[in-house]
Amino acid sequence: MQTNEQMRQMTTNDLAMQDIAYVKPVVVDGTASCAVHAADGTQMALIANRDLAFAVVRQNEMEPVSVH
Repeated sequence: MQTNEQMRQMTTNDLAMQDIAYVKPVVVDGTASCAVHAADGTQMALIANRDLAFAVVRQNEMEPVSVH
């Protein structure tokens, strides 16, 4: 695990190399869902709820992180 100082000094390239997926609450056509994004901001999936989104991310060998 990296320290806070190491994380602050990460470049965009360093961040893209991490196995992290960002889970963000969204509303699509009036329905609350969760969007899953890669480190570069690319949307990878739209999933019905946060718990399921985290499970899917972990099944794909990535670490989920909440974004507000």
